[in-house]
Amino acid sequence: MKPSRMAFGLLLLIAFAAGVQAQQGPPANMIYAHDRLYTGVNTPTDLPAEGMFNAIYPLGPGLDAVSDAAPGDPTYRGGRWEVHPVTFLTIAPRQFTNAEDVVAAAGRGDIRIGGVVKRFECPLIPINSKR
Repeated sequence: MKPSRMAFGLLLLIAFAAGVQAQQGPPANMIYAHDRLYTGVNTPTDLPAEGMFNAIYPLGPGLDAVSDAAPGDPTYRGGRWEVHPVTFLTIAPRQFTNAEDVVAAAGRGDIRIGGVVKRFECPLIPINSKR
C-alpha cells in the first residue's frame, strides 16, 4: 500500500473508531429550565404512571426541550419526566427557555401542549454557559 493510501486508511479507521466511541456515550440532550441550559443522561426507561413527575416540553426538531423544574427546586422530582409535546399553531417554531413562557404561549393559543406521551427518567446536569 502506498504511504498516502496507508495514511488515508489510518485516518479513516481513527474517524470510524471515534464515531463508535461517541455513540456509546450518553446522549447530548439539552434542556432549558428557568432560562438555564442543562444536559441529561437519558436512561432507557418507560415509567408507569405512578408517583410524581415534572413536565418536559419537547419543542420539535432543532430546538431544545423545556422543563418546568430543575435541581434545587422544591418541586424537582429528581429527573422523573412526563413528556408533553408542543405543536406550534400561530407562531413560527422558536426556542423557549422556561416553562412559564411555554404555558403562557399555550394560554394565548400560539402553541398547543399535548397530553402525556411518555414517562422516563433523566437527571438534569447544569451546563456552565448558555447557548
